[in-house]
Amino acid sequence: MPTFPAPIESRLPWVGTTIFSVMSRLAAQHGALNLSQGFPDFSAPQALFDLVAKHMHAGANQYALMAGALPLREAIAEKVAVLYGLTFDVEQEITVTAGATQAIFTAVAALVRPGDEVIVFEPVYDSYVPSIELNGGRAVFARLTFPAYRPDWQQVRALLTPKTRMIILNTPHNPSGAVWEAADMQALEALVRGTNIVIVADEVYEHIVFDNRRHESVVRYPGLAERSFVVSSFGKTYHVTGWKIAYCLAPRELMAEFRKAHQFVVFCVNQPMQLALAEFMQDKERYLGLADFYQAKRDFFRKQLEGSRFELLPCAGTYFQSVRYDAITDEPDRAFVERLTREHGVAAIPFSAFYRDGRDDKVIRFCFAKNEATLARAGEKLRAV
Repeated sequence: MPTFPAPIESRLPWVGTTIFSVMSRLAAQHGALNLSQGFPDFSAPQALFDLVAKHMHAGANQYALMAGALPLREAIAEKVAVLYGLTFDVEQEITVTAGATQAIFTAVAALVRPGDEVIVFEPVYDSYVPSIELNGGRAVFARLTFPAYRPDWQQVRALLTPKTRMIILNTPHNPSGAVWEAADMQALEALVRGTNIVIVADEVYEHIVFDNRRHESVVRYPGLAERSFVVSSFGKTYHVTGWKIAYCLAPRELMAEFRKAHQFVVFCVNQPMQLALAEFMQDKERYLGLADFYQAKRDFFRKQLEGSRFELLPCAGTYFQSVRYDAITDEPDRAFVERLTREHGVAAIPFSAFYRDGRDDKVIRFCFAKNEATLARAGEKLRAV
């Protein structure tokens, strides 16, 4: 095996293999139920696959438009207008991306320059900080309050400097399942008023909000909409995470810069799947009914943990349930989830992976986007821990 002839000075020296890959591999090695990585163990409706095949056989197998297939951008614009009351221009303000991670990276690449500061909220989804640092920026960490995982707006205000270029937010929030409220959006709107700060709003779980709560998209707030990249995901909405298809909304001035980067990162996205999604989302119940669908799974899984020694934390959205385990052991969370996988046959994600300093509140995350049979088997194993 040849070796590179000189030492490599890594641009991300602190980054190893993502915790999601580590835990999924460990689950496979031990035949454990994989409630770690966030993907369903059930399929999308056959109708969606039939639509993909239809467009493949119809010859839509060459490059799509760089901004995305027009029928899909039109369907996105219609959905957003109905849900949030704001119309985005399909030609200049909507771009289809190769997953939400690519959309977030591209937004950062387009706007963040060396020395710029980007505020993120811990526990923070693992792709944000590498995207910032690879583009020469510096991540600044605001900490969500424990255990409710709410933003502390006084703390955020104290973190603002003349170098603050961007704030990345995520609601509904992965990993905690917390959902920001109208007061949070109003506080953020007031905070950035009169500045040149850009917002990246990761809203991939926009349709998975429980207990009759409303998803407070930044699109609803004029002072935020005018300065935001808004990212959502077809993979999360239609149970096809492996398709890696998402979209980004932004005012035309921001989107023009986004597309300059986008065209050299991926150029375009799988065309037959885009056209299939455009047809599929005409049935609005397929996304409007998602909250009830996943709330039933949340409630079923929480019922399975009754009688266990895990403490259920609130879950207002997403398909993740976080729990405290300090009544079971004082092990570090990483060691505990590895033992849980090896000895009890259920894989989870440790919250310390979402903190730069490895903060450990003895909290782990389970994914309940699974069939009830899977959740019932997991519950039986977890009640025995």
